[in-house]
Amino acid sequence: MLRCTFCGRGAVYDRRYAGTLLCDRCLIKSVEHRFRRAVAEHKLIAPNEKIAVAVSGGKDSVVALHLIADYCRHKNCEVVAVSVDEGIRGYRDHSLPLARENAEQLGLEHVTANFKNTCGATLDEIVKAARRRKTRLHPCTYCGVMRRSLLNQAARGLGADKLATAHNLDDEVQAIMLNYVRGDFARLHRLGPIYQPREGFVPRIKPFREIPEKEMALYALLRNLKVHLALCPYAGSIHGEIRDFLNNFEVNHPNTKFMILRMFDRLKPHVAQALPSFSIGECLACGEPTSGELCKACELLGGLGFKRRKRLILSEPK
Repeated sequence: MLRCTFCGRGAVYDRRYAGTLLCDRCLIKSVEHRFRRAVAEHKLIAPNEKIAVAVSGGKDSVVALHLIADYCRHKNCEVVAVSVDEGIRGYRDHSLPLARENAEQLGLEHVTANFKNTCGATLDEIVKAARRRKTRLHPCTYCGVMRRSLLNQAARGLGADKLATAHNLDDEVQAIMLNYVRGDFARLHRLGPIYQPREGFVPRIKPFREIPEKEMALYALLRNLKVHLALCPYAGSIHGEIRDFLNNFEVNHPNTKFMILRMFDRLKPHVAQALPSFSIGECLACGEPTSGELCKACELLGGLGFKRRKRLILSEPK
C-alpha cells in the first residue's frame, strides 16, 4: 500500500506536480490551508464584510460555499449564496436544488437570478434563436456574458462587499490561455485573485485559483458533500480544446498549469499598459454599467430580438 508522505497513513491521491502522496486527512487539510493562505495573502475577505458566493450546485461552487461560510463565521462576516438559473432543461433544474440544500445546511440565505425573468428568455430559447439567425456564436458566449452580469447585479443588489467565485487552477489557466489565443488584453487584465472594477461592479475574488480541479473534486467526495456532477449539455467549443491540450500536456509535464499561472501573475502588471483608456457609463437599454452605449448582454440579446429588464428579480426558496 502506498503511504501518505506526511503522516504515513494509506494514500488516496498522488500529487504528481509536488512529488508527494496524500491520505484523505492530509488532502482535506491541504485544500483548506491553501484556501486560507490565498485569502490572507491577497486580503480577499475582511472582517464584517458581506460576501456573496456564486453557487451552481457543482463540486467547485459547493466546496467554495462550505469553506467560505466556515471561514466567515470566525470573521463576523455575512455570507449569502447566489445562483443563476439559466434555464437549461434537464441540467440546471437538477443542480439548483443541491445549491439550495447546501445553503440551508449552512444556515445561509440563498437567492436565485433567473434568465427568463431578467433576459426575457431561457438559455435554451436563446440558443434556438441564435441557431435560427445563424449567429455562429457558441451557447457559452451568451451564457457567460449573461451569467456574469446577473451575478454582479445580484451581488450589488444584496449590498455585498465582494462576489466570490469558485474558479480553480484549471479554470484560471484555461482562461489565461484562451485570452492569449484571442489577444484579449481586457479580459486578461480582469484575471487574478481579486478584480476591483469600476463603479457599478462588485469586486470579484477567487480564493481557489491555486487549487487543481481534481483536488476540489476529491475534497467534495471526502467531505461527503452533495454536489451535481453532470456536464452542461452546451459545454464545448474552443474552451474544451484548450482544456484537453493543457490536461494532455500536464500528463507528461507535471506542474505546467502552476508555471503558466506564475508566469501570468508576473506579466499581469504590464498588461494594463496595453489597455486603451475608457470611461464607464450606463447602458441605454438596461442601465447597467458599460463602456459603450449598450452593455454586452443587451447587445447580444437585442441581436436575437430579446430585451433585458432594468430591474433584476431575485427569488428565494419557498
